Amino acid sequence: MRHHNGMRPQDVVILFKIMLLEDSIWLSKNLARSLFLSPTEVSFGIKRCQYARLLDSTGHRVARRTFTEFVLYGLPVVFPTQPGAQVRGLPTAHSAPPLLAQIVAEQAYVWPDAEGEVWGAAITPLYPKVPQAAREDAQLYELLALTDALRVGRPRERRLASDMLSEITLLNHV
Repeated sequence: MRHHNGMRPQDVVILFKIMLLEDSIWLSKNLARSLFLSPTEVSFGIKRCQYARLLDSTGHRVARRTFTEFVLYGLPVVFPTQPGAQVRGLPTAHSAPPLLAQIVAEQAYVWPDAEGEVWGAAITPLYPKVPQAAREDAQLYELLALTDALRVGRPRERRLASDMLSEITLLNHV
């Protein structure tokens, strides 16, 4: 890698997926396919994450504590978003599991997606293919929805999402 220009939003998704796959053998080309990213994007993402000390030198183990702190405190500042126009999409933040069961809200939040069945305020996903990747992996979907709750939620939603993400990433080892 020639020069590090900082993290990219898809790097967060790559790290979540690696965390979900940590106990199995995986190849970056399969990771790319499952995330609807190019193999080159995944390769550069892994290198950026290693440089940022969010992955070990093998690129196969997430530095969970560091990554959790980044997601909880850095991600909402580095990759913010605001609810947009009403669109059809895949529910996210408080409108998706696991927060859906705990939060009652008038306004649904969705990632814009032609295959989505819910109308709500558009939330810009971390990269355009997030809805497709989330549909393929329920655990990844939950992690990304909780992440969006940190990005756009009110204090109660952010607190609940923070507690759930911390428990998943630090205690349960997915």
